[in-house]
Amino acid sequence: MVHLYPSVEQSIEQAQHWVRRHCATAQSKLDATLQQANTTLKESDIDPKHLFYGLLAVLTLGWATSILARHFLARKAPVSRPSTPDLEKRSPFKAPAREPGVWTPHPFKRPAASPYPNWSVTGTKPLPYRAFRYGPKYHITMGLRTMQWDDWVELDNEYMKYHELKAKRIEERGSKCCHTAPEAFDGAVELLEELCAYLPERYPSLYRKTAVGMDNLATGESFDIVERPLKEDPMQMAARLVQDDLAIMFERPDGQYYLLAGAILLAGFWRLSDKFGMPLSEIHTSGDVPGFKEKLEKGMMNFFRRIQPENAVLRNNYFIQVDDDLAWSHSIGDEDEEGIGWFTAEKNKAIQNHWYRSERQSLRRLPRSGGVVFTIRTYFHPITEICKEPYVPGRLASAVRSWGDDVSRYKGKERYQDVLLKYLDKVHEEQVANGLDLSKEDELRSYPF
Repeated sequence: MVHLYPSVEQSIEQAQHWVRRHCATAQSKLDATLQQANTTLKESDIDPKHLFYGLLAVLTLGWATSILARHFLARKAPVSRPSTPDLEKRSPFKAPAREPGVWTPHPFKRPAASPYPNWSVTGTKPLPYRAFRYGPKYHITMGLRTMQWDDWVELDNEYMKYHELKAKRIEERGSKCCHTAPEAFDGAVELLEELCAYLPERYPSLYRKTAVGMDNLATGESFDIVERPLKEDPMQMAARLVQDDLAIMFERPDGQYYLLAGAILLAGFWRLSDKFGMPLSEIHTSGDVPGFKEKLEKGMMNFFRRIQPENAVLRNNYFIQVDDDLAWSHSIGDEDEEGIGWFTAEKNKAIQNHWYRSERQSLRRLPRSGGVVFTIRTYFHPITEICKEPYVPGRLASAVRSWGDDVSRYKGKERYQDVLLKYLDKVHEEQVANGLDLSKEDELRSYPF
């Protein structure tokens, strides 16, 4: 998935490996030099004095290398700090000791956001997330990376389409998609407050802050988040502000985190009504998330216990969908039916029916309530569209082939693999034939783009 923070032990091991490799190289060169010198001395009339001084220089270099190596290994290697924390083995976040389910308001205040450069509700294109990697191995990890506060919520020129679709879903489905438990009300209002502070800073051409909330300059809507009672569920109101789905997990005295507030309107494959009130582990096991118990549960629980308000992270994932419905993938069954699943999807539909669905999720802890907020932004494009981009079809084909049996079942691979892989291979071959330089991919594209 993504590179993780190495531990101190890993850093030392890497340093030792580097030194051993370079010392071995130096020793090898020294041995070769001595052997060559010995041969040359026998076969030529080289002045022994000159040879002696040359060998002395080489030996001095070898001695200096060994001293440096011992000095290097004696030091503790510093922990490097790339963009992704290793939450599988240890969390980089230091949390003060506290009772489970008891949260003391934290003094952290989110830094003011910079205006998005030249942002336009009609001109700013969606970011091209292509969150898949080459095989042959598919790594099951949480895949987290550090988030910059300016980038908490992403809006683009599909805003109006998402806004209208979400409003329609709210009208048609209401509390099936948006709901807040009484104990989570303050956390949901805190999320509203955070959005009404952030959005006018980041997108001043779309939102204007008011004394009671915020105005939407594109739709003419005004949001009053101060009045009580609120005009609608706070999560439902928050859903109208952004293109993302939203969820908040809260810790209870048993130490488990529960989904107690959500606005899940464009999820495609899952329903809030199925997961609401569940603890974190059950949400994933009930959905048969591959490798959760073996590879994800411990790291995820560690992350939720330790993450602090000043820290925020991002992750991406991706799916293939065989219909064009952003809100609900009807290929897996009717949204209101039981027993939904990939087994109902028509097998190997034409490639024009294949869509690439990618989620960009942010996770942060709210300082006042202690709830952990997910923002879940879905990017939705035809496979035929994204495969016009250099390197994408080849890399996606390799990624799909790398899925193990459990991941393949989870992602419904059996229902579309024949058509999809044939198409991806064909387009990749065409790109190579047209001069695509495979050696330059790392210079031009980097995960998750």
